[in-house]
Amino acid sequence: MTTASDRKELISRLQKNILQWEGYKSPPAGTQELVGLGAVESAFPNGVFPLGSVHELVCSNTEQSAASAGFVTGLMSVLMQNGGVCLWAGLSQDLFPPALKAFGVEPDRVIFIRLSKDKEVLWVMEEALKCPGLAAVAGELRDIDFKQSRRLQLAVEQSNVTGFVMRNQTGKMGSTACAARWQIKSLPSEPVDGLPGLGFPRWQVELLRVRNGKPGSWIMEWSDGKFRHINKRMVEPQKLMVG
Repeated sequence: MTTASDRKELISRLQKNILQWEGYKSPPAGTQELVGLGAVESAFPNGVFPLGSVHELVCSNTEQSAASAGFVTGLMSVLMQNGGVCLWAGLSQDLFPPALKAFGVEPDRVIFIRLSKDKEVLWVMEEALKCPGLAAVAGELRDIDFKQSRRLQLAVEQSNVTGFVMRNQTGKMGSTACAARWQIKSLPSEPVDGLPGLGFPRWQVELLRVRNGKPGSWIMEWSDGKFRHINKRMVEPQKLMVG
């Protein structure tokens, strides 16, 4: 006869299995962070940034698109520390490859593909996300629906590659199968050692939606080859939409 304790243990085991299937794996022994985002990672189930999942970044304007590209490049830098290359597909030529060096990414380790239609970007991303030899795949497009995002998520569940969708049309956003929805906004940098000129890249990082996690907002900076917290206090973000 099944006892209440047995049922509780079974439910707990099933919950852990579901989280693992969605990319929320327990961190390796002796580590607390996978991508160096600190308190941001604690917002995810098990306190683990979901690798092998698809992340959606919504961009309301050109400035946010640039901020999202910088943030994603920082994440790619971390993901490529153990080797591998990344693929970046998009509709424009706004990305300046040599600028990736500011985030520790050598441009010759990134495959850049320029396309003309959303469906072409989605096809390239889906095929690339099936390749376990890639460290990450990023795609810039106008819009994506649930069915399309589900195809990307199914691809990464087999390869364990991490995907980033930068979505530049935010007028009619519905729900997607992505593990998380982000919005990245540029913030003024601070002078380095009091010297004039531009400082390190700084963003307001908002986690708008995350499955089984807790949305929040943080101020992050990229300096000395890693992410750094400027404000560790987590607050509820303004809701962009419900999806």
